[in-house]
Amino acid sequence: MASTTLLKFLVLFVSVTALFACSIGAPNDDRLDHHFSILGYAPHDLSCIDRLIRLFESWMERHGKIYRSLEEKLYRFEVFRDNLEHIDETNKKIKNYWLGLNEFVDMTHEEFKQNYLGLKADMPRSGKSSEFTYKDVHFESLPKSVDWRKKGAVTPVKSQGSCGSCWAFSTVAAVEGINQIVTGNLTSLSEQELIDCDTTDNNGCNGGLMDYAFQYIIDNGGLHKEEDYPYIMEEGTCDNNKDFSEAGTIDGYHDVPANNEEALLKALANQPVSVAIEASARDFQFYSGGVFDGHCGTALDHGVAAVGYGSTKGLDYIVVKNSWGSRWGEKGYIRMKRNTGKPEGMCGINKMPSYPNKNK
Repeated sequence: MASTTLLKFLVLFVSVTALFACSIGAPNDDRLDHHFSILGYAPHDLSCIDRLIRLFESWMERHGKIYRSLEEKLYRFEVFRDNLEHIDETNKKIKNYWLGLNEFVDMTHEEFKQNYLGLKADMPRSGKSSEFTYKDVHFESLPKSVDWRKKGAVTPVKSQGSCGSCWAFSTVAAVEGINQIVTGNLTSLSEQELIDCDTTDNNGCNGGLMDYAFQYIIDNGGLHKEEDYPYIMEEGTCDNNKDFSEAGTIDGYHDVPANNEEALLKALANQPVSVAIEASARDFQFYSGGVFDGHCGTALDHGVAAVGYGSTKGLDYIVVKNSWGSRWGEKGYIRMKRNTGKPEGMCGINKMPSYPNKNK
């Protein structure tokens, strides 16, 4: 309580004008403590410092945020305010997706990129992939929509934490998917084993590439279950001699032809697919819903998994499972626009897809 009072005092001390505007012009209703809209804020929350402070405190409570000192809290408040201004200004301009106050709103964009990306797309691909198995599938025969979540081939959304292990989560999602499709059993598999043990070419929390991870699984006879080799959000010591069951075996992997959306959809109609995107655009940090068609480049820096595709209100999209927890985006997912007219696709999603295969 004391720190809250002091925070208010210090910020209000330098914001007398804003406070005066609040006292004479802001709405009287207060919906901050227990009610959050889909965006996590209402327009009048930006009308004065007092309301902004209460919004910050409510947001802290909702996400369990605790800071080590008052100085850090003051700094995070300023970051929060800057990010909220970006979110609000962006929401006024865009129409197909929206941004909101998720758990990352107290991080600068540079901090976020440093902690939550991790794909090493500049690494050469292994060259051990097999021929694209869906090349003879007729594109016109594909279903109009596919959702592997509804088919039981997708485990609950996971969180990589502040470890650049997205490549491992992308790999595992694809392997979990093909294992369920072939065996009928959905089993959560271990990203931690890849982080700890797949170190010849991949680099744990410092990034990696899905093709190398697929090859590790092949060479080592499979991947442990999540429950047997749990995730710790940091690099650990390799222990691949743990009790092992063949829950996560694959027999090979295939690269989808690059910059070919039809080829990606052919694969995706048959199984979840590992894909790479550029996720360093600021809007990705605060994405909360809708079909993302915002600004992003094609410098791949994040590994994710495509788990379906469809259309809504004239917008075609690919459903992407992320590894930033279920509070980000649409319960951990993002719908990314397809049919953009660019071979690389939205944020480069068509550039580097790959998928594992598993024999009966």
